[in-house]
Amino acid sequence: MYSRHHVAILTLPGSTLFETGIALQALGFPWDGGDPLYDTALYGPTEGVQLNDGASLTALRPVTQAMDADTIIVPATTGFDGPHSEDLLDLLCDAQDAGVRIVSICTGAFILAAAGLLDGRTATTHWRHCELLAHRYPKVTVRGNCLYVDDEVITGAGSAAGIDLCLHLIRKDYGSTTANAVARNLVVSAHRPGGQAQFTRHQPLLREASWISQLTTHVDDNLTADLQLHDLAAVAGVSPRTLTRRFAEEVGESPAKWVVQRRVEHARTLLETTTLPIGVVAARCGFNSPLTLRISFRSIVGINPKDYRATFAT
Repeated sequence: MYSRHHVAILTLPGSTLFETGIALQALGFPWDGGDPLYDTALYGPTEGVQLNDGASLTALRPVTQAMDADTIIVPATTGFDGPHSEDLLDLLCDAQDAGVRIVSICTGAFILAAAGLLDGRTATTHWRHCELLAHRYPKVTVRGNCLYVDDEVITGAGSAAGIDLCLHLIRKDYGSTTANAVARNLVVSAHRPGGQAQFTRHQPLLREASWISQLTTHVDDNLTADLQLHDLAAVAGVSPRTLTRRFAEEVGESPAKWVVQRRVEHARTLLETTTLPIGVVAARCGFNSPLTLRISFRSIVGINPKDYRATFAT
């Protein structure tokens, strides 16, 4: 029916224009004058819905037709803590049973939880509402220190984390080269891992982004170096203890694990764009052996390097 992977973006009373727009722009815009990566469309009340900012949005297709999509995205809504339509919850359950990928952004996770789709899974939402989500749905393991969680059902944190989630979808479907190209068009970081902490402290984002950006540039330029904690701390201009604390609070993982993620990200690019042997890829990314690369790659990406290349090589 559709020429490309079709994404149904639901519009609900109280939906937020920002998160809805993120999905439309990141996934459905014809970047660089070419065809969009996905067929995207709004599904909901065709008479229109009132958004949380007072505007109204009219879906072109009724929500019942979302069953025909490959992916359904439930954006944020201010009505997340109220009763939800049983018809909507049933549709989401039926869609998942039919193999449709189910995704939420921000408080859309509450709707997925109400449908039972997150029972026994790990999920996230906006950091302000993580405690409420965990309290209301005790069968869900809620992680408040991450940008998105991919546990078959995919949930994203609040606001701009929806961009990271959409780039994650593109990376899964088309590979990191395509995701990086979309990120450049969106003028955002190409890859913030899902495990990176939400910025919940009341410090200027510029300050928080500056130190990690400087460190990222250094690490990406020196992947084959020994990159010990004291070296990273020197680049960041702080003590090793301070750097470890910053990573725990603002990135959500250790500096060592973050370095491994940067190495794996470079390996993805080499696997997509070159025919270099796996051993050479490992060496160029700072892994001491192909086995170390395979173990790290599988733990982060979910498949081994050989299979990844077979899927995403350009």
